[in-house]
Amino acid sequence: MPYTREELTEARRQIASTLHKLREVIKTLEEKENPARYRSQITLAKRRIEAFTIANALIERELSALDE
Repeated sequence: MPYTREELTEARRQIASTLHKLREVIKTLEEKENPARYRSQITLAKRRIEAFTIANALIERELSALDE
């Protein structure tokens, strides 16, 4: 399914925002008094970061293909 440059650019912007928030969540949870208590939330946030990083790379690839 082809996406417009505008759709891809907006998706990239939203992913960047979400990545920033997830990184802040991890930082906050790891700084808590007992971070082991939040291990599952930290793991989930890290996995989401990995997934969004992959999505972002695919969006970048699509945007580069539009430039060719």
